[in-house]
Amino acid sequence: MSAGLLGTERVGHGVRIRDDGLIATIGYVVHEADNLWIGTREAVVPGFVIGYDFDSGLALVKPSLPLQGRSIELGRADTLAVGDRVTVVSSGGKDPVIEARVVAKQEFAGRWEYVLDEAIFTSPPHDSWSGAALLDSDGRLCGLGSLVIQGFEVHGASNTVNMFVPIELLAPIIDEICVHGRRLTPPRPWLGMLVHDDQQDLTVVGVYRNCPADKAGLRPGDVIIGIDDEPIAGLANMFRRVWSMGSAGVDVPINVLRNTEKMQLRVRSGDRAGFQRKGTLQ
Repeated sequence: MSAGLLGTERVGHGVRIRDDGLIATIGYVVHEADNLWIGTREAVVPGFVIGYDFDSGLALVKPSLPLQGRSIELGRADTLAVGDRVTVVSSGGKDPVIEARVVAKQEFAGRWEYVLDEAIFTSPPHDSWSGAALLDSDGRLCGLGSLVIQGFEVHGASNTVNMFVPIELLAPIIDEICVHGRRLTPPRPWLGMLVHDDQQDLTVVGVYRNCPADKAGLRPGDVIIGIDDEPIAGLANMFRRVWSMGSAGVDVPINVLRNTEKMQLRVRSGDRAGFQRKGTLQ
């Protein structure tokens, strides 16, 4: 299902967080992967996905054969302050290791039904950011690279920045994911659509076929104006309203404007994991 947006061949980076070879990475790199190869400077071996946490957007993978190298100590992104010096480490790009500064810590909402209460934004950007390590001044892992964003406003000026997912979102549930492949809390209701926020309207720009939104009749171009007859203010507010209604399986009444007609569509939400292609174990 993710191939249309992310392609069928993906490259990213990961960080070894345990001596048994466990690696943390950004989830979209390995999402629905059939085949996974993990490499260092010395070797490349088959790997497999341990599990995916849809709430944080992070994943765990492991090589099927031992790879040399040490694990890294986990830190916390919430110890970083705007202005702090950080190091961004990747295994690719023009400069694999760059020095940067934290330029913002703020909420982030992604059109793919994703919200971070506080993401970390750094500048200058690393040009090979997917899964890159965000390290504090003591060399501890504080986050994993997710995006490069152009036109990000810092002190009234437009900048290009990297966005990082805080590692502390993953740390408490590592054991759960290793055993069960996911966190054990009830899954959030998932609608199966992409919504664009242009600061004025929330517009459906994509609907996954045979998924909850598609089955309920939502279409690209629909403007979402409310959830259960309550107005919404922005993408993050919309997704939080949906998640507040219960766990996966709950009915979500969505108010939309289609052309000039207002209507309410009732979406029987689902568990996102149930709609994903499961990769094969190497």
